[in-house]
Amino acid sequence: MKKVLLITMLSAAALLSNAQSEKYMKAMQEKISVMDTTRSPEILQGLSAAFERIGDAEKTQWLPYYYAALTQINLGYFLTGGQLNGGLADKIDPIADKADNLLNKAEELSKENSEIFVVKKMIASLRMMADPMNRYMQYGPIAQEALETARKLNPANPRIYLLEGQDKFFTPEQFGGSKTEAKKLFEEALLKFESFKPGSSIDPNWGRATATYFLNQVK
Repeated sequence: MKKVLLITMLSAAALLSNAQSEKYMKAMQEKISVMDTTRSPEILQGLSAAFERIGDAEKTQWLPYYYAALTQINLGYFLTGGQLNGGLADKIDPIADKADNLLNKAEELSKENSEIFVVKKMIASLRMMADPMNRYMQYGPIAQEALETARKLNPANPRIYLLEGQDKFFTPEQFGGSKTEAKKLFEEALLKFESFKPGSSIDPNWGRATATYFLNQVK
């Protein structure tokens, strides 16, 4: 009798765990889909908060905090409006601070993760964009170091080459930029995307469309 009761309890626990997992996956998939298409600051802010709530509820999953941080960065990039003349620190720094805090939570749950270091690079670049002339020497090396760490952890990660290509694309030639080098990097990113397989349907898989867009700009 005790054996039957134990088996029943274990089966119930397994069913409950599976239901929770399905609920988690569905919630993440829905929000990732919206994140990939929206350009609304209000929606991005809401998505970041929603991802954070999922992370707080799940407690052991790094991806919700990762996407919460990434959504903050997308919000920050949107708010710069492509402006690179500085004077945006008051607007951008709180967003970068929030992204940092969220990404630290992701890293506590997933050490030595190439995707997390890609986002660390993006946060450093966002801070630099807020005041390029005064912040390049501070945040340029931080961004580069994060990207190199991402490469060491997973040289097949296509997002590394996408970000390098964007750096070359937007940097003036007198400071090391090159549309020719950018083109090569975007091509390399797309090659990596051909063989890249995310760990699951909610693991990072963004960037292919962006690489294609920029490659068309330099052809």
